[in-house]
Amino acid sequence: MTGYFIQGFIYLLAAVIAVPIAKKLGLGSVLGYLIAGVFIGPVTGLVGDETLTIQHFAEFGVVMMLFLVGLELEPQALWQMRNRLLGLGGLQVAGTTLLIMAIPIATAEIFNLPWSVALAIGLVFSLSSTAIVLQTFNEKGLSKTDGAKNAFSILLFQDIAVIPMLAFIPLLALPELLDTTAHLATDSHDTLDITASLPGWAYTLVVIGSISAIILGGHFLSRPLLKFIADTGLREIFLACALLLIIGIAALMSVIGLSPALGTFLAGVVLANSEFRHELESNIEPFKGLLLGLFFITVGAGVNFGVLTSQFLLIVGITLGVILIKAAVLFILASLFKIKGSDRWLVTLSLAQAGEFGFVLLSFTVQQSVISPAIAETLQLVVALSMFLTPVLFILFEKVILPKFEEKSNHKEADEIDEKGQVIIAGVGRFGQIVNRLLVANDIKTTVLDHQTSQVDNMRAIDIKAYFGDATKPGLLHTAGIEEASLFIIAIDNKEESVKLARYLKRAYPTLKILARAYDRGHLYQLRHEGVDYIQPETYHSALEVGSQALMDLGFHPFDVEQKKHTFKRIELDASDVLFKEWNSGSEGQRFGTDYRNLFMEYQQKIVDEMSGDRTDKHTSSERSWTPPPKGYTKHLGETDNKA
Repeated sequence: MTGYFIQGFIYLLAAVIAVPIAKKLGLGSVLGYLIAGVFIGPVTGLVGDETLTIQHFAEFGVVMMLFLVGLELEPQALWQMRNRLLGLGGLQVAGTTLLIMAIPIATAEIFNLPWSVALAIGLVFSLSSTAIVLQTFNEKGLSKTDGAKNAFSILLFQDIAVIPMLAFIPLLALPELLDTTAHLATDSHDTLDITASLPGWAYTLVVIGSISAIILGGHFLSRPLLKFIADTGLREIFLACALLLIIGIAALMSVIGLSPALGTFLAGVVLANSEFRHELESNIEPFKGLLLGLFFITVGAGVNFGVLTSQFLLIVGITLGVILIKAAVLFILASLFKIKGSDRWLVTLSLAQAGEFGFVLLSFTVQQSVISPAIAETLQLVVALSMFLTPVLFILFEKVILPKFEEKSNHKEADEIDEKGQVIIAGVGRFGQIVNRLLVANDIKTTVLDHQTSQVDNMRAIDIKAYFGDATKPGLLHTAGIEEASLFIIAIDNKEESVKLARYLKRAYPTLKILARAYDRGHLYQLRHEGVDYIQPETYHSALEVGSQALMDLGFHPFDVEQKKHTFKRIELDASDVLFKEWNSGSEGQRFGTDYRNLFMEYQQKIVDEMSGDRTDKHTSSERSWTPPPKGYTKHLGETDNKA
């Protein structure tokens, strides 16, 4: 028992030290886990033969991850991605398998491998690492990109393809290996497989029945069960129930010879519309993260340096060859499926490695007398090394590929502006496009400028005319008709650029009315300092509306809430001029000093006092006496009179 505690301490200590360092250096957590594994395994020998056993246990993290992925995918979304799933994923697996298979066959005089072994090797290397790729997408915020979505389609097909691969591999058995690997198969059969002696038709029925049971059970039985458990209010029992579902489904798929990951993925898809979806995610996420981390450590710890050093050039050569072949196939397919720009490279580089299911297939090929143990040991190192290089490929994408596309995208020649509008809008993101739609709907001609081609393309896709160009360039503003414009609206995200643009406009075109949105209070003061006529704090009204709704949900009368909301706005409006003058009187870097903070706190206390007065008001008719502000009331928090 003591040994288990010591081993557990070593694994956790390695992770706690290596992963934060790797993250700080920009290498990502996956590479940190792999480095930790190499250090405690081959380098120092702190862990040994138990690594393979722990790896089998840690593979359950992949099962949990696919369950969580399934929870994010509604069945309708899965159906919508069928073309990419079958087309892109199917062609990737088939193309990679055939190309890798062709190399041993073409060089038979060197490797002396039968076609069946070459085919098995091609199947092993056609798979990529779902665990590493999805984890890295999440860490680097790439999950919502078009490249990541296409990569996910390929990964999903690969995981599904493992099932027919496991069914097909026994047909490739070599007679000369049957005797030498028989004892391995016997030793490895410590798991129950109830379908081993079934005829083909019966096995098919069992598979269909099991998958149907998962889908129907998940839809009709799991929800009443989860509701019953949730009603008890015992969080630990709900967690136990969630783990029970995942482990039970994984066990069911294992005993019928199918992939546990596929079963739990299907269960996740079935529960994607469940009201318990978010509770399941929050409970399982920590287990998934820890087990995946443990899996990556075991991959690093399992590197056999003895075999690696004795066959170093061969292993490195095969690894680089596999990565280049997979990258070439992926790049061609991404081009055929019209995946553009940096997304094409993201698909190419993210999936160029071999995957964790490669270890499963290699072990299975040895058990089924398809590949000899010696060849399998070498190929396992290739799989591990390619997974080890995956974070490096992501760094290549992030540091080399992506900046080039961004530079190319944002430094091309500005569009020729062939129509001039009454209003010029700089920035057509989530804020500017709403302003533009409102104006266009009222027959007001606008000229929309944005320095990001993706935003311009998005607008053109929905028939909204927009032009690529940097609105801070005087030449472009002249071309856009700044001299004839009635209004200029600043809606760009960069705070410094928006202030610089406001300064230029007020100096070059002092009669031009400028409207702008402010990111925060400091940004509002900077824009006001430059003379912007009307400034809208970005989240002010939405925050007020949410706060008002919260009060009503807590039992406050709607009339009372409206009164309090307008009291808050009135005091904020009164404070705006005073606080701005205090901010403006301060020196650069000291504008939010002690005097400003004290003044701000005075107004905050005034809000508290007036709200308290509302609560203790003895006038019983006050609830009904509230009326909207007068029609001529147009003063707003960010409005200026240009006298400051």
